[in-house]
Amino acid sequence: MKHRLLPIALVGVALALIAALAFLPKQQGQTFLSGYVEGDALYLASPVSGALTDLQVEKGARVAAGQRLFSIDPSQPAAARDQAQAEVTAATAQAQDARRGLRPVELAIYDANVAAAEARLREADAVLNRIRPLAAKGIFAPARLDDAKASRDAALAQLTAARRQRDALNLGAREGQVTAADSRVSQARAGAAAMSRLSDTAPKAPADGLVEDVFFQKGEWVIANQPVMALLPDDRIKVRFFVPESQLALYAPGKTVAFSCDGCAKGLTAKIDFISPRPEFTPPVIYSRETRDRLVYLVEARPSVRLNPGQPVDVTPLVAAR
Repeated sequence: MKHRLLPIALVGVALALIAALAFLPKQQGQTFLSGYVEGDALYLASPVSGALTDLQVEKGARVAAGQRLFSIDPSQPAAARDQAQAEVTAATAQAQDARRGLRPVELAIYDANVAAAEARLREADAVLNRIRPLAAKGIFAPARLDDAKASRDAALAQLTAARRQRDALNLGAREGQVTAADSRVSQARAGAAAMSRLSDTAPKAPADGLVEDVFFQKGEWVIANQPVMALLPDDRIKVRFFVPESQLALYAPGKTVAFSCDGCAKGLTAKIDFISPRPEFTPPVIYSRETRDRLVYLVEARPSVRLNPGQPVDVTPLVAAR
C-alpha cells in the first residue's frame, strides 16, 4: 500500500511545484516592472476667512470642471471691499486736491490779505509824503521822518510776503507732496484689488475629478487659505514604476508603455511624462517582484483610464528595436 502511495505523493509534489512556478514572475523574456498608481490631490481653499455657508459636494463625489464646490459667507469680505474702495476714493481726492491747490473760497482769504497789505502800504506812503516836506522845513524832527520811512518799508515787506504766499498756494502742493499722494492712491487701489475677489469665496472645480476628502462642515468657521476639501483631478493620476539602470535608455518622455492590474481591463496603456534624474537602489513600495539589490529609476506615466491611487500595477518593459 505504501509503495502505491509514494508515486501519487511524488505526482502531487510535482504539480504543486509547477503551479508555484506558474505564478512566479518570469525571469527571462516577459519580466514585469513593479509599479503602483499615484494621485496628486488639489487642496482647495478660500483666500478670506468666514463661515462655511454651503457645501455642494460630499466626500467621494464625482465633480465636473466648473462645478461649484462650497461657499464662504461673503459679508465680511464685502465689507472689507467697500472699505478699500472708500480708501481709494479718499486717496484719489487728496491727490487731485494736492495738484489743484486751494479752493477759490480759501484763495479769497489770501487775496484779502494782499489787499489789506496794499492798503497799509498806501497809508504808509501817504504819511511819508506828508512828513517829508515838513521835516525838510524843520517843522518835524528827523526822527519823525525816519519812523515814517520805517513804517513804509514794513508795509512794503508785508505786501510782498502776502503776494508770494498767495502765488505759492495757487500753484498747489509741492512735488514731494503730490508724489506721496499718488503713492497713497496706488496703495489703496492694490488693497481694493486684493479685496475685490468675492468670487473666490465660492470656488469652482478646476477639472473633472473625485472629492477625496472634506475637512469642514456647513456652519463651521474657515480660516483664510485653510483647505476645505481635497480634490483628485483625473488628469493628475499617474502610474509610477521602476526601470533598471541597464534598460533606462529605452524609456523617454512621450513613449507609451503597457501595464496591467488586478481587476482592470486588458490593453491598458500610459504615456511617460517624467523620468527621475536620480537613481534608487530599492523601490519604496512592497509590490516588487524582483530582487532588491539592483539600481532602478522612477518613471511616471499618465494612464489612458482613471485608476484608484494605491493600486499595484505590472508594467510590460520596453524592448530595444532590432
